[in-house]
Amino acid sequence: MTRLHGRRGLVTGAARGIGRQVAQRLADEGMRMTLLDVDPAVERAAAEMGASSLVVDLRDDEATRRGLAADADGDGDPYWLLVNNAGVFAKAPLLEMDLGQWDDLHRVNARSMVITMQALAPAMIASGRGGRVVNMASMAAKRGTPGEAAYAASKAAVVALSRIAAMELGPHQITVNSICPGYVLTEMGADTRSADQVAAWSAMSPLGRLGQPADVAAVIAFLASDDGAYITGQALNVTGGMCTW
Repeated sequence: MTRLHGRRGLVTGAARGIGRQVAQRLADEGMRMTLLDVDPAVERAAAEMGASSLVVDLRDDEATRRGLAADADGDGDPYWLLVNNAGVFAKAPLLEMDLGQWDDLHRVNARSMVITMQALAPAMIASGRGGRVVNMASMAAKRGTPGEAAYAASKAAVVALSRIAAMELGPHQITVNSICPGYVLTEMGADTRSADQVAAWSAMSPLGRLGQPADVAAVIAFLASDDGAYITGQALNVTGGMCTW
């Protein structure tokens, strides 16, 4: 598959898990990739797929802006696609939650997307070719569970942010969508979930299984392509039918 051949893409939180799988799928489709993560392991991940890498803590606004500005100036070719995948998770009952935890979840899961869009969208606009932004939300934005107040609220913010960004950037032919994955079994998740938990969650899907990172990557590759040109402002479920609204 080469439908994205030659276009530039950036994926945050790409050292492992969903982010790495997304970056690999896009690279396989011909996209020139940059992988960004706070974990230096992103350098090895990028090297293995012939991509570039940036080690940046998205909590640091100025470092993020500097890193993206230096990377964008590399060859004068603006990004076609920005995938804001980086995120953190924590769980605590509402009445016991530390507000520092709330702030950290919102800083990484939502605020960082504002910074990256501000950094990269102007060049997309100036190119006159348009572009794509995909922001990672979660099924929790629509149907979170007890203990997920901070996480679910941060992901609901991603959905709202993406909808408004789609309105503002649409006149420049830049689409903006959010993705709402359900239970996706990453490498880390597989090591920390019991067989009973996996079975219980799998039963919530009419398909009888949990999601795989490749399921999410396939949707993002579609949105990045010309086939996805008329889809914008959406919060797309990738939940195997666990969430239908």
